[in-house]
Amino acid sequence: MRVAFVGKGGSGKTTMSALFARYVSSQGRPVVAMDADINQHLALVLGLDRQPEPLGERLTEIKELLRGDNPRIPSAGAMVKTTPPGRGSRLLRFTDLPYSVQTPEGPRLMVTGPFSEDDLGVACYHSKLGAIELLLNHLVDGHGEYVVVDMTAGADSFASGLFTRFDLTFLVVEPTRQGVSVYRQYREHAAGFDVPIKVIGNKVHGPDDVAFLREHLGDDLLTWAEHSAAVRAMEQGRAFALDDLEPVNAEALAILLKHVDAQEKNWPLFGRQTAEFHLRNARAWADKATGRNLADQIDPGFVYGPVSLRD
Repeated sequence: MRVAFVGKGGSGKTTMSALFARYVSSQGRPVVAMDADINQHLALVLGLDRQPEPLGERLTEIKELLRGDNPRIPSAGAMVKTTPPGRGSRLLRFTDLPYSVQTPEGPRLMVTGPFSEDDLGVACYHSKLGAIELLLNHLVDGHGEYVVVDMTAGADSFASGLFTRFDLTFLVVEPTRQGVSVYRQYREHAAGFDVPIKVIGNKVHGPDDVAFLREHLGDDLLTWAEHSAAVRAMEQGRAFALDDLEPVNAEALAILLKHVDAQEKNWPLFGRQTAEFHLRNARAWADKATGRNLADQIDPGFVYGPVSLRD
């Protein structure tokens, strides 16, 4: 299952995604965490003292790997971030995800990489997200395998079709008017794309905060996490273990995992959305950038899901 954590900047989505990835790993489940936020902090929270190799610096290699022998894609230069798989493409099993490193806290980690000095003033961060979008387009993950992605903040997640690459999206919301505003904006943008969304309240201080969240979020509110001294200790670099979490916060992680496990995977929808956003990008900019009609990259005979591994 692919799970995205989104939310307003400062809402705690990086902390929640890291805690969830650690919790899944503690249950003996294989998990890969991906840092797709412009502020690259997931490595730190997962116990690494330095960043892994950025995917953004390996984009050409990733394209060469994924295009395989697909006759619709003559070269890596003909691929863009939305290029879909087809017959002949290299499809990835969960264990094949490249450029990941093992973290001390259990999950493997992949990172897009931060802005470099050469990027400043001339590049958009979403160009770095292309590697993750391509990898997720070509990933055939199975039951009991988890990809957890810490996304960019707020509505910035909608700057590409990456927001449709997930089986479930968790929106982290603080019990404030600003937090509720981002929730409403996210719901509005996601409407019409069949993106399953559930809300995690965060930094809750008491019953009044819970009542506020229930009033404004309704049935979208799945669970909430209280303000945590243990989490603050972790964020300050002090020793932390999942057993240090307050009972209500530990239970929140269990609820998230239970909900993810109950979510059905929809490969036909995934395939339709892959084609839809590829065509949108082709018409908007990619045809001109590559000098090709990128609609030709869509293979109408390709079937998404585990059946594609048998072809």
